[in-house]
Amino acid sequence: MKQESQAEIMAAPSNPRALRESTRDTPLALRIAMICAMLGTFMQVLDSTIANVALPYMQGGLQASRDQVTWVLTSYIVAAAIMTAPVGWIASRFGRKNFFVLCMIGFTVTSMMCGAAQTLDQMILFRVMQGMFGAALSPLSQAIILDRYPPEKRGSIMAIWGMVVMVGPIIGPTLGGYLTDNFSWRWVFYVNAPVGILAIAGLVIFLAPDKPDEAQPFDWTGFGFFAVAIGALQFMLDRGTTKDWFSSGEIVTEAALAGTGTYLFVVHFLTAKRTFVPHGLLNDRNYVSALGLTFFISLLMLATTALLPPFLQDLGGYSVLDTGLMLAPRGVGTMVTMFVIGRIIMRVDARLPMAIGSGLLTWSMWEMSRWTPSVTPWSLTVTTFVQGVGMGLVFIPSNLMAFATLPGSFRTDGAAMINLVRNVGSAIGVSVTTTALANSVQTAHASLAAHVSPFNRALGVNAPGVIWNPHLPFGVAMINGVIERNALTIAYSDVFYFMLFLSLPAFILLALIPKPDDTLPAPKPEMEYIE
Repeated sequence: MKQESQAEIMAAPSNPRALRESTRDTPLALRIAMICAMLGTFMQVLDSTIANVALPYMQGGLQASRDQVTWVLTSYIVAAAIMTAPVGWIASRFGRKNFFVLCMIGFTVTSMMCGAAQTLDQMILFRVMQGMFGAALSPLSQAIILDRYPPEKRGSIMAIWGMVVMVGPIIGPTLGGYLTDNFSWRWVFYVNAPVGILAIAGLVIFLAPDKPDEAQPFDWTGFGFFAVAIGALQFMLDRGTTKDWFSSGEIVTEAALAGTGTYLFVVHFLTAKRTFVPHGLLNDRNYVSALGLTFFISLLMLATTALLPPFLQDLGGYSVLDTGLMLAPRGVGTMVTMFVIGRIIMRVDARLPMAIGSGLLTWSMWEMSRWTPSVTPWSLTVTTFVQGVGMGLVFIPSNLMAFATLPGSFRTDGAAMINLVRNVGSAIGVSVTTTALANSVQTAHASLAAHVSPFNRALGVNAPGVIWNPHLPFGVAMINGVIERNALTIAYSDVFYFMLFLSLPAFILLALIPKPDDTLPAPKPEMEYIE
């Protein structure tokens, strides 16, 4: 018997299939597979912001209006948000590896199609397809990491995964600006091709396959309600600012559809025996608390990413490249923190670093509310670095806490839901802060303009009497330019101060998190980890 076993072992390498399976079970193969999975996540989160700076160039190349070209962003966001929810079921039904590879191929091909688009209709169609394929990349990579690494090693590997998720949107505008300025806006999409091909090859060769669950049905009714709610909400948030919100019939219609879809989905979720979002998923207190933290961190992260570049360029006078360099300390702070927190998070109460991180985020918003166009580079560097540290201290512990007590059967669904909440939180954050900025500019402009009058003696003596004469056209233009600049400065200060209050609910959620056990959860007997 012993000799027969040895003979089988010696013969195994001659079997190509057995050789492939043994290759995938090595620690090196797992690391390569994880890197390729993270590359997919990086591509997906990068594409959520990289096209922003290229919109003016696309507008000319696709012969679209300013309002029409925004659909390039909206179509991608809506498609990704809708298709994130059923990721768990699709992965179980067809196999996680098969689905992951298919999505990577689809995302890479549609990225190339976006770069080759000749009309706006083609671009929107290809962006919808790109969003549909890209929706699964982040939750699948997270679920694979959680499945293949034991609990005591998840802190460090999730720190690296979190760094990819956090840094991608930060460097997106800078990379997009560089490619657009030096090549063409089409390279914003072509850049995905070499990365995608490398990731696909690594996943096919090194990622171990899993067994599909063909007997599991899908809740099409619940998914239909959910798709209507999320799609209408995303359209409303993205187009509300340009359409003057509820004074527009389109926005009213989208709000009604979002509210109706949400109501029907909640009723269906509470009454149906089986839904595409498992009932047990929201019974875990740690997971629900992590969902809330993810929402608020995502709201602040992308909102500040959207506000800081125009602040630095329009008011500070920085170039596109200098703006990217001034924002780099934020990404550095996040990366440094995630490397450190990944090593210590399994040894400390996760609530402690999350509380410190929330406090740093609140402080950074307070400091930013005091900025003026003459803010020093040192103040910019310190504040954005501290903000990055705060995000890193909250993001990784909340992700680990979310899955600490969640059953393994819910991991893919749980990862998909966290990514959905992150996308929705980002969209709401950008929409709310953009609207608040526009309203604050109007209010400040009206308040400052009230002091402009022929009876104001400051405008009628010496040089101001000639340059800023409100009776002359160039004098009116000069005065209006000064008023607009000051109104914009006041508006940015108000919005950053408003975001300070948006960071406070994180402290309430931290108070609701139960104290963790002193010991790590034991691995499931049926799980096999690579040591």
